[in-house]
Amino acid sequence: MVVLVGIDEAGFGPIMGPLVVSSSAFSLPNHLLTSDMWQILKKSLSNRRKRLAGRLLITDSKKAYSRTLGVKHLERTVLTAVRCLGKEPTTLTELIELLCPSCLERLSDYPWYEEAGSYRLSANVADRAIASGVLADDLASNGVELLELKSCCLDVAYYNKMVASVKNKANVLFTATSQLIQRAYDNFAGDDLQIIVDRQGGRIHYRKNLQRMFGDMELKILRESPETSSYELQADGKSMQLHFVVHADERFLPVSLASMVSKYLRELLIGNINRYFAGFDTHLRPTAGYWKDGLRFIEEIKTNLPHVQFNSNQLIRCR
Repeated sequence: MVVLVGIDEAGFGPIMGPLVVSSSAFSLPNHLLTSDMWQILKKSLSNRRKRLAGRLLITDSKKAYSRTLGVKHLERTVLTAVRCLGKEPTTLTELIELLCPSCLERLSDYPWYEEAGSYRLSANVADRAIASGVLADDLASNGVELLELKSCCLDVAYYNKMVASVKNKANVLFTATSQLIQRAYDNFAGDDLQIIVDRQGGRIHYRKNLQRMFGDMELKILRESPETSSYELQADGKSMQLHFVVHADERFLPVSLASMVSKYLRELLIGNINRYFAGFDTHLRPTAGYWKDGLRFIEEIKTNLPHVQFNSNQLIRCR
């Protein structure tokens, strides 16, 4: 059996809201490693929004989310996948506790996240029960198992602290990614462990970064090309292979699922920011937190809500 892990982020570019990096891990027979997982699991899911016919949508989160649809597909897919793991969170806090429990204490310091424990997730339990049952049967009939979903959620103040420490936000992203790589290695390196990461910032060479993060492991460069950079790391008789691949979030199902988990969690947390400030001014237009509109939002709350005090280090990223 092979353990195939996909890792992707949401929120690297914005000026507001968290940077979220997530991983999804699957176990599958060796002969399926190079197969199209969408084709293998076509009874339960698809990577196209058209003609889903009740199946789950698993695709690059940028294709799953839109202003019109909102988090509809993200929510259905993520919560159904979580249900396949035997969990059924009903609030945002419960979801974070499953995905990234280490960030809960930090989030409790933010006024706009105080209601996270009472914010209810989708109530369509019947649909999730059916979809998760179909997915579980499809996985089992093909010898595939969803092992876990995890996230590394960097709230703004924590993100700013990390950037100040390493002086480079690309290194912050790689550090968060490495935490998920380390988790996968700790949990699954006894098997044939293959980890696919969506290529970060056009970088081709990762040796120095990997040696910085995994200095106690022996590193071997398998391939470095404009499309794919692959490495093998091993220590104490255990090993893993890492693959940094262009457009991996469109080409590999575990990376697509990780992308959707990251986007869903980020959108929920951005939603808390919007609801908090709209509570002081119902005419305030919500923001997704990207630079141009994020700056508009920040200027509006400073101009229209001068009486509302907030910690800029918790709301605005340093870069």
